[in-house]
Amino acid sequence: MTAPTPASASASASASASAPATTAAEQFARRRQSPLQRVQHLLHAHPAISPLLVLVAAAVVFSLINPRFAAPNSLSLVLQQVAVIGALAVGQTLVILTAGIDLSVGAITILAMMLSAKLAEGNGVPGFLAVLAGIAVGLVAGLLNGALVTRIGLPPFIVTLGTLSVFTAIGLLYSKGQSVQQADLPGFVNWTGETFSVGRFHITVGVVLVLVLYCIVGFALANTAWGRHVYAVGDDKEAARLAGIRVDRVLVSVYTLAGAIYGLTAWILIGRAGAASPNAIADANLESITAVVIGGTSLFGGRGAVLGTLLGALIVGAFRSGLSLAGVDDQYRVLAVGLLVLVAVAVDQWIRRVKA
Repeated sequence: MTAPTPASASASASASASAPATTAAEQFARRRQSPLQRVQHLLHAHPAISPLLVLVAAAVVFSLINPRFAAPNSLSLVLQQVAVIGALAVGQTLVILTAGIDLSVGAITILAMMLSAKLAEGNGVPGFLAVLAGIAVGLVAGLLNGALVTRIGLPPFIVTLGTLSVFTAIGLLYSKGQSVQQADLPGFVNWTGETFSVGRFHITVGVVLVLVLYCIVGFALANTAWGRHVYAVGDDKEAARLAGIRVDRVLVSVYTLAGAIYGLTAWILIGRAGAASPNAIADANLESITAVVIGGTSLFGGRGAVLGTLLGALIVGAFRSGLSLAGVDDQYRVLAVGLLVLVAVAVDQWIRRVKA
């Protein structure tokens, strides 16, 4: 058995001394943080906390103002109302996580909805195939957005602003500006509007589909290599590229998946609206972005989660329902949502300045 050399002994002693020193330094740094800095670090690590607190506070306040807000019928109505925007916001979240933005959300959804409805009208095409065709159109539209962003190198804002007009025009030309009523559609196309009871709550199939969608996308972002790559690309594209991530492929996959989600949302929208109209969800772009921003996802990319987006959509629905039950004028409801967006962006800016 050989005795340790002086060099090895000193190295081990140095290592053993450095570990406690590092731990002590970290503990000292944490002790020096003010309570506000601790909150800042907490919100940076868990973006969904702030929208959750806002939602709980809104629910308590509106329930005190008008107890009908907490009634199962009122809460059921809020869930049904936010289902469509909540689904669109999932796709918007994916795009914003990569530091992009999608202004063609509503146009793609309308195009997919009108295609499905026109194909299925009068039992021309089986409902299942008509719905699949709508999802496929959304997927292709998203793929086109992704290709324009990556191959030509145009900013996402410009690309989706242009395709907003293109897809809107195609949808209007294809449908000739005419709506398709629920009675002219097969049962499968209208299935997402069917209601069932869970205790005293009345939930539609569309709401269930939206919740399943959130679970799937949330799992993919949190537990797959693709999800980690999405966050890495949004945080710093050049650093992600140097790390070996195929940035363009990730971006194309994000826009394509978002398009497919918009196509699925078109099916949910038909069930919710009871018809397919080319004039539906006129404010889809702004409302989906609003839900994402209020939900804590950073407009600069790389930080956020679909759970926060779900909470953001519920916050918007809760404010509109609560203020309505409180007898507040509709213009003030719009003002309240606008102020929420400004506060959410300001909080995001503050959180991004967190120091390690």
